[in-house]
Amino acid sequence: MGRRMSAMRAWRRTLVCICAVAALLLAVGGCGSSSLASQGSAPDNAQAAVTGPVPSGDWPEFDFNAQRSGVGPASTGITAANLRSLQLRRVHLDGTVDSSAIELHAVTIGGRIRDVIIVTTTYGRTIAIDPGTGAQLWEYVPPDISKYEGSPQITNATPIVDPDRLYVYAATPDGLIRKIVLATGHEVRSAHWPARITRDPTHEKIGTALNISGNAIVATTGGYDGDAPPYQGHVALIDRASGRVTHIWNSLCSNRHRLIVPSSCPASDSAIWGRAGAVIEPGTSQILVATGNGPWNGSSNWGDSVLELRPDASRLVQNWTPTNQAALNASDTDLGSTAPALLPPTSGFRLAVQGGKQGLLYLLNLNRLNGVGGAGPHLGGELQQIQTPGSAEVLTAPAVWASGGRTRIFIADDSGTAEYVLHGGSRPRLSIAAQNATPGTSPILAGGLLYVYDETDGVIRVYNPLGLVPLISLPAATGHWNSPIVVGGRIIEPEGNANDHAKSGTIDIYHLPGR
Repeated sequence: MGRRMSAMRAWRRTLVCICAVAALLLAVGGCGSSSLASQGSAPDNAQAAVTGPVPSGDWPEFDFNAQRSGVGPASTGITAANLRSLQLRRVHLDGTVDSSAIELHAVTIGGRIRDVIIVTTTYGRTIAIDPGTGAQLWEYVPPDISKYEGSPQITNATPIVDPDRLYVYAATPDGLIRKIVLATGHEVRSAHWPARITRDPTHEKIGTALNISGNAIVATTGGYDGDAPPYQGHVALIDRASGRVTHIWNSLCSNRHRLIVPSSCPASDSAIWGRAGAVIEPGTSQILVATGNGPWNGSSNWGDSVLELRPDASRLVQNWTPTNQAALNASDTDLGSTAPALLPPTSGFRLAVQGGKQGLLYLLNLNRLNGVGGAGPHLGGELQQIQTPGSAEVLTAPAVWASGGRTRIFIADDSGTAEYVLHGGSRPRLSIAAQNATPGTSPILAGGLLYVYDETDGVIRVYNPLGLVPLISLPAATGHWNSPIVVGGRIIEPEGNANDHAKSGTIDIYHLPGR
Protein backbone atom coordinates (compact mmCIF):
# COMPACT_ATOMS: atom_id res chain seq x y z
CA MET A 1 0.00 0.00 0.00
CA GLY A 2 2.83 2.43 0.83
CA ARG A 3 4.67 4.54 -1.71
CA ARG A 4 8.15 3.33 -2.66
CA MET A 5 10.87 5.89 -3.38
CA SER A 6 14.05 5.12 -5.31
CA ALA A 7 17.43 6.49 -4.28
CA MET A 8 17.40 8.81 -7.29
CA ARG A 9 13.98 10.17 -6.38
CA ALA A 10 15.03 10.65 -2.76
CA TRP A 11 18.09 12.61 -3.95
CA ARG A 12 15.90 14.77 -6.17
CA ARG A 13 13.52 15.42 -3.29
CA THR A 14 16.39 16.61 -1.10
CA LEU A 15 17.58 18.94 -3.83
CA VAL A 16 14.16 20.45 -4.48
CA CYS A 17 13.58 20.91 -0.74
CA ILE A 18 16.71 23.12 -0.64
CA CYS A 19 15.51 25.06 -3.67
CA ALA A 20 12.00 25.46 -2.25
CA VAL A 21 13.28 26.80 1.05
CA ALA A 22 15.48 29.29 -0.77
CA ALA A 23 12.56 30.42 -2.93
CA LEU A 24 10.33 30.74 0.10
CA LEU A 25 12.84 32.90 1.97
CA LEU A 26 13.07 35.20 -1.03
CA ALA A 27 9.29 35.42 -1.24
CA VAL A 28 8.51 36.10 2.40
CA GLY A 29 11.70 37.70 3.66
CA GLY A 30 12.24 34.92 6.19
CA CYS A 31 9.82 33.41 8.63
CA GLY A 32 9.52 33.89 12.36
CA SER A 33 9.58 31.26 15.03
CA SER A 34 6.39 32.54 16.66
CA SER A 35 3.29 30.38 16.55
CA LEU A 36 1.54 33.36 14.95
CA ALA A 37 1.86 33.96 11.24
CA SER A 38 4.49 36.20 9.72
CA GLN A 39 3.15 38.53 7.06
CA GLY A 40 5.02 38.12 3.78
CA SER A 41 5.39 40.40 0.82
CA ALA A 42 3.45 39.97 -2.41
CA PRO A 43 5.08 38.20 -5.35
CA ASP A 44 7.12 40.35 -7.74
CA ASN A 45 5.23 42.72 -10.04
CA ALA A 46 2.25 42.72 -7.70
CA GLN A 47 -0.76 44.49 -9.11
CA ALA A 48 -2.87 46.97 -7.22
CA ALA A 49 -5.00 45.66 -4.38
CA VAL A 50 -8.22 43.98 -5.41
CA THR A 51 -11.23 46.27 -5.51
CA GLY A 52 -14.78 45.43 -4.54
CA PRO A 53 -16.09 42.96 -1.95
CA VAL A 54 -14.54 39.51 -1.65
CA PRO A 55 -17.21 36.79 -1.35
CA SER A 56 -16.99 34.70 1.81
CA GLY A 57 -18.04 31.09 2.12
CA ASP A 58 -17.55 27.70 3.70
CA TRP A 59 -15.28 24.84 2.66
CA PRO A 60 -16.69 22.25 5.08
CA GLU A 61 -14.93 19.02 4.08
CA PHE A 62 -12.29 17.42 1.89
CA ASP A 63 -12.80 18.24 -1.80
CA PHE A 64 -15.68 20.58 -0.83
CA ASN A 65 -18.66 18.19 -0.91
CA ALA A 66 -19.81 14.67 -0.09
CA GLN A 67 -19.41 13.51 -3.69
CA ARG A 68 -15.77 14.71 -3.61
CA SER A 69 -15.99 16.75 -6.81
CA GLY A 70 -12.99 18.91 -5.91
CA VAL A 71 -14.89 21.93 -7.24
CA GLY A 72 -15.44 24.73 -4.75
CA PRO A 73 -17.16 28.14 -4.82
CA ALA A 74 -17.84 29.71 -8.20
CA SER A 75 -16.42 32.98 -6.87
CA THR A 76 -13.55 33.26 -4.40
CA GLY A 77 -12.42 36.84 -5.04
CA ILE A 78 -9.19 35.47 -6.54
CA THR A 79 -8.99 35.86 -10.31
CA ALA A 80 -6.37 35.63 -13.01
CA ALA A 81 -6.17 39.42 -12.92
CA ASN A 82 -5.31 39.74 -9.22
CA LEU A 83 -3.16 36.65 -8.57
CA ARG A 84 -0.04 38.80 -8.30
CA SER A 85 -1.56 40.86 -5.50
CA LEU A 86 -1.65 37.81 -3.21
CA GLN A 87 0.33 38.04 0.03
CA LEU A 88 1.67 35.20 2.15
CA ARG A 89 0.81 34.47 5.77
CA ARG A 90 2.67 31.48 7.20
CA VAL A 91 1.25 29.70 10.27
CA HIS A 92 3.33 27.43 12.51
CA LEU A 93 1.59 24.51 14.20
CA ASP A 94 2.17 21.88 16.89
CA GLY A 95 2.07 19.14 14.27
CA THR A 96 2.05 18.26 10.59
CA VAL A 97 -1.19 18.48 8.59
CA ASP A 98 -0.71 15.84 5.89
CA SER A 99 -4.23 16.29 4.56
CA SER A 100 -6.47 19.24 3.72
CA ALA A 101 -7.83 22.14 5.77
CA ILE A 102 -11.47 23.16 6.08
CA GLU A 103 -12.83 26.69 6.58
CA LEU A 104 -16.04 28.22 7.90
CA HIS A 105 -17.26 31.77 7.51
CA ALA A 106 -18.77 33.84 10.33
CA VAL A 107 -18.89 31.43 13.25
CA THR A 108 -18.68 32.33 16.93
CA ILE A 109 -15.42 31.38 18.64
CA GLY A 110 -14.17 32.99 21.82
CA GLY A 111 -17.23 35.22 21.93
CA ARG A 112 -16.52 36.75 18.49
CA ILE A 113 -17.94 36.11 15.04
CA ARG A 114 -15.08 35.30 12.67
CA ASP A 115 -13.84 33.02 9.93
CA VAL A 116 -11.98 29.92 11.07
CA ILE A 117 -9.68 27.30 9.57
CA ILE A 118 -9.78 23.81 11.12
CA VAL A 119 -7.03 21.22 10.65
CA THR A 120 -6.09 17.89 12.21
CA THR A 121 -2.44 16.97 12.61
CA THR A 122 -0.98 13.52 12.07
CA TYR A 123 -1.10 12.83 15.82
CA GLY A 124 -4.70 13.94 16.19
CA ARG A 125 -4.37 17.51 17.41
CA THR A 126 -7.30 19.46 15.96
CA ILE A 127 -6.55 23.17 15.74
CA ALA A 128 -8.70 26.24 15.01
CA ILE A 129 -6.92 29.15 13.31
CA ASP A 130 -8.02 32.70 12.50
CA PRO A 131 -7.20 32.90 8.76
CA GLY A 132 -7.02 36.71 8.86
CA THR A 133 -4.20 36.83 11.43
CA GLY A 134 -2.82 33.30 11.75
CA ALA A 135 -3.66 33.32 15.46
CA GLN A 136 -4.53 30.00 17.07
CA LEU A 137 -8.03 30.12 18.55
CA TRP A 138 -8.04 26.73 20.26
CA GLU A 139 -6.28 23.39 20.12
CA TYR A 140 -7.84 20.05 20.98
CA VAL A 141 -5.24 17.54 22.23
CA PRO A 142 -6.22 13.84 22.48
CA PRO A 143 -5.89 12.73 26.12
CA ASP A 144 -3.77 9.70 25.16
CA ILE A 145 -1.48 11.46 22.69
CA SER A 146 1.64 10.63 24.70
CA LYS A 147 1.18 6.95 23.79
CA TYR A 148 1.76 7.48 20.05
CA GLU A 149 3.06 11.00 19.35
CA GLY A 150 6.34 10.69 17.44
CA SER A 151 5.60 7.09 16.43
CA PRO A 152 4.45 5.66 13.06
CA GLN A 153 0.86 5.48 14.45
CA ILE A 154 -0.74 8.46 12.66
CA THR A 155 -3.82 9.74 10.87
CA ASN A 156 -4.14 11.60 7.56
CA ALA A 157 -7.89 12.20 7.92
CA THR A 158 -9.31 15.61 7.03
CA PRO A 159 -11.90 16.72 9.63
CA ILE A 160 -15.46 17.63 8.71
CA VAL A 161 -17.97 20.18 10.00
CA ASP A 162 -21.43 19.16 11.15
CA PRO A 163 -24.16 20.68 8.94
CA ASP A 164 -25.37 22.68 11.96
CA ARG A 165 -21.92 24.36 12.03
CA LEU A 166 -21.69 23.78 15.79
CA TYR A 167 -19.41 20.73 15.84
CA VAL A 168 -16.32 19.37 14.11
CA TYR A 169 -15.60 15.65 13.74
CA ALA A 170 -11.98 14.55 13.70
CA ALA A 171 -10.02 11.30 13.77
CA THR A 172 -7.23 10.40 16.17
CA PRO A 173 -4.58 7.67 15.74
CA ASP A 174 -6.07 5.62 18.59
CA GLY A 175 -8.91 4.52 16.28
CA LEU A 176 -11.48 7.03 17.51
CA ILE A 177 -13.69 9.61 15.83
CA ARG A 178 -14.16 12.59 18.12
CA LYS A 179 -16.86 15.26 18.28
CA ILE A 180 -15.50 18.71 19.12
CA VAL A 181 -17.47 21.86 19.99
CA LEU A 182 -16.58 24.44 17.35
CA ALA A 183 -16.97 27.43 19.68
CA THR A 184 -14.58 26.15 22.35
CA GLY A 185 -12.55 23.18 21.11
CA HIS A 186 -13.90 21.02 23.94
CA GLU A 187 -14.65 17.37 23.22
CA VAL A 188 -18.16 15.94 23.58
CA ARG A 189 -18.03 12.95 25.92
CA SER A 190 -21.02 10.61 26.27
CA ALA A 191 -21.94 6.93 26.29
CA HIS A 192 -20.79 6.56 22.65
CA TRP A 193 -18.61 9.60 22.02
CA PRO A 194 -15.82 9.24 21.07
CA ALA A 195 -16.75 6.53 18.57
CA ARG A 196 -14.41 3.59 17.99
CA ILE A 197 -14.06 2.29 14.41
CA THR A 198 -11.19 -0.19 14.83
CA ARG A 199 -10.28 -2.74 17.47
CA ASP A 200 -6.59 -2.58 16.59
CA PRO A 201 -5.41 0.99 15.85
CA THR A 202 -1.79 -0.18 15.76
CA HIS A 203 -2.58 -2.08 12.53
CA GLU A 204 -5.69 -0.31 11.20
CA LYS A 205 -5.17 3.32 10.25
CA ILE A 206 -7.77 6.06 9.81
CA GLY A 207 -6.09 7.59 6.80
CA THR A 208 -8.93 9.04 4.74
CA ALA A 209 -11.12 12.12 4.93
CA LEU A 210 -14.32 11.91 6.96
CA ASN A 211 -17.65 12.31 5.18
CA ILE A 212 -21.27 12.95 6.17
CA SER A 213 -24.38 11.37 4.69
CA GLY A 214 -27.70 12.29 6.29
CA ASN A 215 -27.49 11.67 10.01
CA ALA A 216 -24.28 9.66 9.74
CA ILE A 217 -20.58 10.31 9.71
CA VAL A 218 -18.92 7.95 7.22
CA ALA A 219 -15.36 6.85 8.01
CA THR A 220 -13.05 4.21 6.58
CA THR A 221 -9.95 2.31 7.70
CA GLY A 222 -6.89 0.86 6.04
CA GLY A 223 -3.39 -0.20 7.04
CA TYR A 224 -0.11 1.53 7.73
CA ASP A 225 2.80 2.02 5.35
CA GLY A 226 4.42 -1.37 4.91
CA ASP A 227 1.15 -3.35 4.99
CA ALA A 228 1.82 -5.11 8.28
CA PRO A 229 -1.04 -7.58 8.92
CA PRO A 230 -3.57 -8.10 10.27
CA TYR A 231 -5.95 -5.38 9.14
CA GLN A 232 -9.07 -4.98 7.02
CA GLY A 233 -10.80 -2.09 5.31
CA HIS A 234 -13.95 -1.02 7.18
CA VAL A 235 -16.74 1.37 6.25
CA ALA A 236 -18.20 2.71 9.50
CA LEU A 237 -21.38 4.75 9.93
CA ILE A 238 -21.68 6.78 13.13
CA ASP A 239 -24.83 8.53 14.29
CA ARG A 240 -23.92 12.22 14.48
CA ALA A 241 -26.12 12.90 17.49
CA SER A 242 -25.38 9.94 19.75
CA GLY A 243 -22.01 8.72 18.52
CA ARG A 244 -23.32 5.17 18.23
CA VAL A 245 -21.74 3.11 15.45
CA THR A 246 -24.84 2.05 13.52
CA HIS A 247 -23.31 -0.08 10.74
CA ILE A 248 -20.00 -1.63 9.78
CA TRP A 249 -19.16 -3.11 6.41
CA ASN A 250 -15.93 -5.10 6.15
CA SER A 251 -14.07 -5.41 2.84
CA LEU A 252 -12.74 -8.79 4.01
CA CYS A 253 -15.01 -11.19 5.90
CA SER A 254 -17.86 -9.04 4.58
CA ASN A 255 -20.34 -11.67 5.77
CA ARG A 256 -19.63 -10.40 9.30
CA HIS A 257 -21.67 -7.24 9.87
CA ARG A 258 -19.90 -5.82 12.90
CA LEU A 259 -16.57 -4.35 13.88
CA ILE A 260 -14.20 -7.30 13.97
CA VAL A 261 -10.89 -7.94 15.67
CA PRO A 262 -8.51 -7.98 12.67
CA SER A 263 -6.81 -11.21 13.70
CA SER A 264 -10.17 -12.99 13.82
CA CYS A 265 -10.56 -12.78 10.02
CA PRO A 266 -8.47 -15.28 8.02
CA ALA A 267 -7.83 -12.62 5.33
CA SER A 268 -5.83 -9.41 5.72
CA ASP A 269 -5.35 -6.09 3.90
CA SER A 270 -7.91 -4.71 1.37
CA ALA A 271 -7.42 -1.20 2.78
CA ILE A 272 -9.77 1.67 2.01
CA TRP A 273 -7.05 4.33 1.87
CA GLY A 274 -7.60 6.71 -1.07
CA ARG A 275 -7.51 10.37 0.01
CA ALA A 276 -11.26 10.89 -0.46
CA GLY A 277 -12.30 7.83 1.55
CA ALA A 278 -16.02 7.14 1.08
CA VAL A 279 -17.77 8.95 -1.79
CA ILE A 280 -21.50 9.68 -1.44
CA GLU A 281 -23.57 9.53 -4.63
CA PRO A 282 -25.94 12.52 -5.04
CA GLY A 283 -29.60 11.57 -5.16
CA THR A 284 -29.28 7.96 -4.00
CA SER A 285 -26.82 8.48 -1.10
CA GLN A 286 -25.22 5.16 -1.98
CA ILE A 287 -21.61 4.83 -0.87
CA LEU A 288 -18.67 4.23 -3.22
CA VAL A 289 -15.27 3.05 -2.03
CA ALA A 290 -12.23 1.45 -3.61
CA THR A 291 -10.08 -1.17 -1.91
CA GLY A 292 -6.37 -1.87 -2.09
CA ASN A 293 -4.41 -5.11 -2.23
CA GLY A 294 -6.08 -8.10 -0.67
CA PRO A 295 -7.72 -11.41 -1.52
CA TRP A 296 -10.82 -11.49 -3.70
CA ASN A 297 -13.40 -14.23 -4.10
CA GLY A 298 -16.48 -12.34 -5.26
CA SER A 299 -18.46 -13.27 -2.15
CA SER A 300 -16.84 -12.23 1.14
CA ASN A 301 -13.40 -10.88 0.21
CA TRP A 302 -13.15 -7.79 -1.98
CA GLY A 303 -9.54 -6.79 -2.56
CA ASP A 304 -8.70 -4.37 -5.43
CA SER A 305 -12.32 -3.52 -6.21
CA VAL A 306 -14.70 -0.59 -6.60
CA LEU A 307 -17.69 -1.23 -4.35
CA GLU A 308 -21.11 0.39 -4.17
CA LEU A 309 -22.87 0.02 -0.81
CA ARG A 310 -26.37 0.83 0.34
CA PRO A 311 -26.68 4.23 2.05
CA ASP A 312 -26.66 2.57 5.48
CA ALA A 313 -23.66 0.36 4.53
CA SER A 314 -25.71 -2.71 5.38
CA ARG A 315 -25.20 -4.46 2.05
CA LEU A 316 -22.99 -4.52 -1.02
CA VAL A 317 -25.02 -3.49 -4.07
CA GLN A 318 -22.50 -4.11 -6.86
CA ASN A 319 -18.79 -4.41 -7.51
CA TRP A 320 -16.25 -3.81 -10.24
CA THR A 321 -13.02 -5.78 -10.07
CA PRO A 322 -10.38 -5.61 -12.82
CA THR A 323 -9.58 -8.79 -14.72
CA ASN A 324 -5.97 -8.69 -13.44
CA GLN A 325 -6.92 -8.39 -9.77
CA ALA A 326 -4.71 -11.29 -8.75
CA ALA A 327 -1.70 -9.71 -10.49
CA LEU A 328 -2.40 -6.34 -8.87
CA ASN A 329 -2.53 -7.99 -5.48
CA ALA A 330 0.69 -9.91 -6.06
CA SER A 331 2.63 -6.85 -7.27
CA ASP A 332 1.47 -4.33 -4.61
CA THR A 333 -0.29 -2.34 -7.35
CA ASP A 334 -3.31 -1.19 -5.36
CA LEU A 335 -6.42 -0.24 -7.25
CA GLY A 336 -7.61 1.64 -4.16
CA SER A 337 -4.76 4.15 -3.99
CA THR A 338 -7.45 6.62 -5.05
CA ALA A 339 -11.23 6.72 -4.60
CA PRO A 340 -13.84 6.66 -7.37
CA ALA A 341 -14.53 10.05 -8.96
CA LEU A 342 -18.18 10.63 -9.84
CA LEU A 343 -19.06 12.21 -13.19
CA PRO A 344 -22.34 13.96 -14.06
CA PRO A 345 -24.98 11.75 -15.76
CA THR A 346 -24.17 11.54 -19.47
CA SER A 347 -26.31 10.03 -22.26
CA GLY A 348 -28.27 8.03 -19.68
CA PHE A 349 -25.13 6.68 -18.01
CA ARG A 350 -24.09 7.12 -14.39
CA LEU A 351 -20.32 7.22 -14.63
CA ALA A 352 -17.25 7.13 -12.42
CA VAL A 353 -13.50 7.19 -13.00
CA GLN A 354 -11.17 4.96 -11.01
CA GLY A 355 -7.39 5.29 -10.96
CA GLY A 356 -4.80 3.26 -9.08
CA LYS A 357 -1.13 2.36 -8.97
CA GLN A 358 -1.18 0.60 -12.35
CA GLY A 359 -1.00 3.84 -14.33
CA LEU A 360 -4.47 3.43 -15.83
CA LEU A 361 -7.80 5.18 -15.46
CA TYR A 362 -10.94 3.11 -15.81
CA LEU A 363 -14.25 4.62 -16.95
CA LEU A 364 -17.02 2.76 -15.13
CA ASN A 365 -20.76 2.51 -15.70
CA LEU A 366 -22.53 2.72 -12.34
CA ASN A 367 -25.73 1.40 -13.92
CA ARG A 368 -23.88 -1.92 -14.34
CA LEU A 369 -20.54 -1.67 -12.61
CA ASN A 370 -19.22 -5.07 -13.68
CA GLY A 371 -21.09 -5.11 -16.98
CA VAL A 372 -23.58 -7.65 -15.61
CA GLY A 373 -25.14 -6.00 -12.57
CA GLY A 374 -25.22 -6.86 -8.90
CA ALA A 375 -22.39 -8.10 -6.72
CA GLY A 376 -20.63 -11.35 -7.41
CA PRO A 377 -17.68 -13.21 -8.95
CA HIS A 378 -17.50 -11.13 -12.14
CA LEU A 379 -14.27 -9.55 -13.35
CA GLY A 380 -13.94 -6.63 -15.75
CA GLY A 381 -16.80 -4.77 -17.42
CA GLU A 382 -15.33 -1.25 -17.60
CA LEU A 383 -16.21 1.05 -20.51
CA GLN A 384 -12.66 2.24 -21.16
CA GLN A 385 -9.03 2.20 -20.03
CA ILE A 386 -6.84 5.28 -20.55
CA GLN A 387 -3.39 6.21 -19.29
CA THR A 388 -2.85 8.37 -16.22
CA PRO A 389 -0.55 11.44 -16.43
CA GLY A 390 2.85 10.01 -17.31
CA SER A 391 1.41 6.49 -16.86
CA ALA A 392 2.20 6.90 -13.15
CA GLU A 393 0.40 5.64 -10.06
CA VAL A 394 -2.41 7.88 -8.82
CA LEU A 395 -2.49 8.59 -5.08
CA THR A 396 -4.68 11.68 -5.34
CA ALA A 397 -8.33 12.65 -5.76
CA PRO A 398 -9.44 13.92 -9.19
CA ALA A 399 -11.40 17.15 -9.65
CA VAL A 400 -14.52 16.87 -11.82
CA TRP A 401 -15.77 20.08 -13.43
CA ALA A 402 -18.94 20.38 -15.50
CA SER A 403 -19.03 23.68 -17.39
CA GLY A 404 -20.16 24.92 -20.77
CA GLY A 405 -21.78 21.63 -21.64
CA ARG A 406 -18.54 19.73 -21.08
CA THR A 407 -17.28 17.54 -18.25
CA ARG A 408 -13.57 17.78 -17.51
CA ILE A 409 -11.55 15.65 -15.11
CA PHE A 410 -8.26 16.99 -13.72
CA ILE A 411 -5.80 14.47 -12.33
CA ALA A 412 -2.31 14.97 -10.92
CA ASP A 413 0.30 12.42 -9.93
CA ASP A 414 4.07 12.38 -9.42
CA SER A 415 4.68 12.45 -13.19
CA GLY A 416 2.34 15.21 -14.29
CA THR A 417 -1.05 16.89 -14.41
CA ALA A 418 -3.67 16.22 -17.10
CA GLU A 419 -7.04 17.48 -18.28
CA TYR A 420 -9.42 14.81 -19.58
CA VAL A 421 -12.65 15.51 -21.45
CA LEU A 422 -15.71 13.23 -21.34
CA HIS A 423 -17.47 12.44 -24.61
CA GLY A 424 -21.05 11.12 -24.47
CA GLY A 425 -23.01 8.89 -26.78
CA SER A 426 -23.88 5.22 -26.75
CA ARG A 427 -20.41 4.37 -25.40
CA PRO A 428 -18.92 7.26 -23.38
CA ARG A 429 -15.20 7.91 -23.66
CA LEU A 430 -12.46 10.03 -22.11
CA SER A 431 -9.74 11.79 -24.08
CA ILE A 432 -6.72 13.79 -22.97
CA ALA A 433 -7.16 17.49 -23.75
CA ALA A 434 -3.93 18.73 -22.17
CA GLN A 435 -1.14 17.48 -19.97
CA ASN A 436 2.24 18.51 -18.58
CA ALA A 437 5.08 16.94 -16.63
CA THR A 438 4.43 18.94 -13.44
CA PRO A 439 3.58 16.70 -10.45
CA GLY A 440 0.90 17.44 -7.92
CA THR A 441 -1.44 16.25 -5.22
CA SER A 442 -5.27 16.41 -5.41
CA PRO A 443 -6.25 19.29 -7.74
CA ILE A 444 -9.07 21.62 -6.82
CA LEU A 445 -11.01 24.08 -8.95
CA ALA A 446 -12.50 27.24 -7.45
CA GLY A 447 -13.50 30.59 -8.89
CA GLY A 448 -12.76 29.31 -12.39
CA LEU A 449 -9.09 28.58 -11.63
CA LEU A 450 -7.30 25.26 -11.13
CA TYR A 451 -4.96 24.89 -8.14
CA VAL A 452 -2.40 22.08 -7.89
CA TYR A 453 0.09 21.70 -5.05
CA ASP A 454 3.41 20.38 -6.35
CA GLU A 455 4.53 18.65 -3.18
CA THR A 456 7.92 17.65 -4.63
CA ASP A 457 9.09 21.15 -5.60
CA GLY A 458 7.12 22.93 -2.88
CA VAL A 459 5.01 25.15 -5.16
CA ILE A 460 1.30 25.95 -5.51
CA ARG A 461 0.63 26.12 -9.23
CA VAL A 462 -2.39 28.03 -10.53
CA TYR A 463 -3.77 27.37 -14.01
CA ASN A 464 -6.42 28.47 -16.39
CA PRO A 465 -8.08 25.02 -16.39
CA LEU A 466 -8.87 25.02 -20.11
CA GLY A 467 -5.66 23.68 -21.57
CA LEU A 468 -3.73 23.84 -18.27
CA VAL A 469 -2.33 27.29 -19.04
CA PRO A 470 0.05 28.30 -16.20
CA LEU A 471 -0.83 31.59 -14.50
CA ILE A 472 1.43 31.77 -11.46
CA SER A 473 3.60 29.57 -9.21
CA LEU A 474 3.46 30.43 -5.51
CA PRO A 475 6.40 29.32 -3.34
CA ALA A 476 5.56 26.93 -0.50
CA ALA A 477 7.27 24.13 1.40
CA THR A 478 7.41 20.49 0.33
CA GLY A 479 4.80 17.97 1.41
CA HIS A 480 3.16 14.63 0.77
CA TRP A 481 -0.62 14.22 0.31
CA ASN A 482 -1.57 17.72 1.45
CA SER A 483 -3.93 19.61 -0.87
CA PRO A 484 -5.22 23.20 -1.01
CA ILE A 485 -8.58 24.82 -0.48
CA VAL A 486 -9.55 28.21 -1.94
CA VAL A 487 -12.34 30.29 -0.41
CA GLY A 488 -12.96 33.85 0.77
CA GLY A 489 -9.98 35.40 -0.97
CA ARG A 490 -7.53 32.85 0.46
CA ILE A 491 -5.52 29.85 -0.74
CA ILE A 492 -4.88 27.59 2.27
CA GLU A 493 -2.17 24.94 1.87
CA PRO A 494 -0.90 22.65 4.66
CA GLU A 495 2.63 21.30 4.20
CA GLY A 496 4.90 18.54 5.47
CA ASN A 497 5.06 14.76 5.32
CA ALA A 498 3.34 12.53 7.89
CA ASN A 499 6.00 9.87 7.40
CA ASP A 500 8.59 12.22 8.91
CA HIS A 501 6.74 11.77 12.23
CA ALA A 502 7.32 15.43 13.09
CA LYS A 503 5.61 17.23 15.96
CA SER A 504 5.53 20.55 14.13
CA GLY A 505 4.39 21.86 10.77
CA THR A 506 3.20 24.81 8.75
CA ILE A 507 0.28 26.11 6.73
CA ASP A 508 0.68 28.76 4.05
CA ILE A 509 -2.20 31.18 3.50
CA TYR A 510 -1.94 33.20 0.31
CA HIS A 511 -4.54 35.94 0.61
CA LEU A 512 -5.82 39.05 -1.07
CA PRO A 513 -4.88 42.27 0.73
CA GLY A 514 -7.04 42.72 3.81
CA ARG A 515 -8.15 39.06 3.97
